[in-house]
Amino acid sequence: MDGMQQLALPILGIVAAAAVTFYAVSFAEIREKSFGDLDDSETENGGFKYVSSRERRRARKKTDKQAKS
Repeated sequence: MDGMQQLALPILGIVAAAAVTFYAVSFAEIREKSFGDLDDSETENGGFKYVSSRERRRARKKTDKQAKS
């Protein structure tokens, strides 16, 4: 019985590592595909342009200046 446990434990570890790797790769591919589909739908529909936080901050400062003037 002890011999079977010594053999089964590494095999279960390998199977568990393979399962985790499979799910991680699957979810990464699904996420990548979803972002690609989202990007495609935005460009087709004239969707939103990505604006960095720095650009938003600059635009906000510019509008604040214009509002004060």
